[in-house]
Amino acid sequence: MTKQEYQTLSEQAVPPSRWVRNCLRAFCSGGAICAIAQVFFEGFTALSFSETEAALLVNFVLIGTTTILTGFGLFSKLGKFCGAGTFIPITGFANAVVSPAIEYRTEGLIFGTAAKMFTVAGPVLVFGTVASFTMGVLRQLFLWIFA
Repeated sequence: MTKQEYQTLSEQAVPPSRWVRNCLRAFCSGGAICAIAQVFFEGFTALSFSETEAALLVNFVLIGTTTILTGFGLFSKLGKFCGAGTFIPITGFANAVVSPAIEYRTEGLIFGTAAKMFTVAGPVLVFGTVASFTMGVLRQLFLWIFA
């Protein structure tokens, strides 16, 4: 079988891409999560919390809800249906921390839950910190050179 024949067969076997549907689901689900967060924010400010306190409470609600949904195995089902929209930074990060902690809890509190908790989120934290530090240094150098 030649490379061209293999390419033709593999293209026939691949299901058609549903990128428009996936984009719409991600957009709508991410927007719905943000709209729900805004409703909570408005509710907390209506209860006389300051904007800073309300923002912290909204983060607490989003992280807590994601943790509970992940614990019951519902967040992954929601993620399969909604796609990337469910992984807006705070909910996606909470899921990335909680999932390995739940998966490795049988190995014990220290070597299971605590050690594996940041296996997915750890590289994100490390490279995010390094990238932001590098960009900060480059920005400062740029300002010094061109100021």
